[in-house]
Amino acid sequence: MPASGKGTKTTKAARAKTKTKTRAKIHSKTRAKTIVADTGPVTLAEAKALALAKQPKLAPRAVRKDVPPPASPEKVGAEREILEKERRDEITRRVREYKATMEIMKRRGARRPRPKAAAKREGEEPAAKAGSFVPLQIFAEGDSWFDYPVPFFGGGIISRLENRLGVPILNLAKAGDEVRYMLGVEERTLLAEHLSKGCPAGGPWDVLLFSGGGNDIVDNPMALWIKDWDPAVPPAKHINQPRFDTAVALVRAGYEDLIALRDKLSPDTHLVFHGYDFAIPDGRGVCYLGPWLMPTFDLRKFPTLAAAQEVVKAMLQQFAAMLASFATQPKVTFINGQGTLSPQRSSWHNELHPTRMGFEKFANIFYRELKKLYPNRVA
Repeated sequence: MPASGKGTKTTKAARAKTKTKTRAKIHSKTRAKTIVADTGPVTLAEAKALALAKQPKLAPRAVRKDVPPPASPEKVGAEREILEKERRDEITRRVREYKATMEIMKRRGARRPRPKAAAKREGEEPAAKAGSFVPLQIFAEGDSWFDYPVPFFGGGIISRLENRLGVPILNLAKAGDEVRYMLGVEERTLLAEHLSKGCPAGGPWDVLLFSGGGNDIVDNPMALWIKDWDPAVPPAKHINQPRFDTAVALVRAGYEDLIALRDKLSPDTHLVFHGYDFAIPDGRGVCYLGPWLMPTFDLRKFPTLAAAQEVVKAMLQQFAAMLASFATQPKVTFINGQGTLSPQRSSWHNELHPTRMGFEKFANIFYRELKKLYPNRVA
């Protein structure tokens, strides 16, 4: 949660203003420095530059001054409406930019960037040889593992996967989102619209990537399904199983409805799910958010971090087993990335999110799975 105090508010406003200026500079540099041939296949970066050049140059977004907490229901409602409008506008922008970029790549042909001479970073696949290919049409819905909005971090899995595939991905994910909301009325309606209408650049979606459920089983409610510490009981047995089963069942219902939506509206779209790696409940948050795990273990008087880790691992293994059960259905793939990261703090940016290199490794896992599914369309 945001910290209080005038100094913090000033800092937040300054950061927002800096972020706006930085984005404007990046767009300006992209417009100025990217030179694209008039004909022939284009890379993802070239297509984005062409699409951006056709967009009207927008004035920097105004930074709203922080104010004291609203004092009335009317003000709370007004603030919520502002935030919801910003979210709708952001989705509209993403759809517009995706459509423009994909239309260019489909019209001119998609081309992978040429391999760089520099050694690749750990966790990355070597770049494929340049050549034209038919771009996959992919959209994504999910949480912060797909859309990690920390400034200068490079995003989550989706932005990194785009670069590996060499195609744009329409990313509808939102940090902090839960399955019960993604498959609730408003977001379900948006999902259904995209599945039924297909890709904005024409044709059906090939793939829907979905990341959800982590936020449903952590944070404050987690105290309901973790028992008080008992030294006579193994750590993993401190899960109140009937209660945790109820929480997981709600997430499962969301996944079941998503599959049903796909079957009804876009049966040829392949669904790809994933399991979260074993988070470390060490009390680290990010950008005034979190921690999401440690408070429960403090409340329940767990004596060591190792004991708490065992409980988190057991919870996530059960969660992954639930998701794996869907992979027996047609056009559903489950990626179990558990064990990808070393079980140490340095592998994690905070309690719930990997480091940059960790996200790179997961993007590489997604890349390999999509390569298996579409060997002729993934370079």
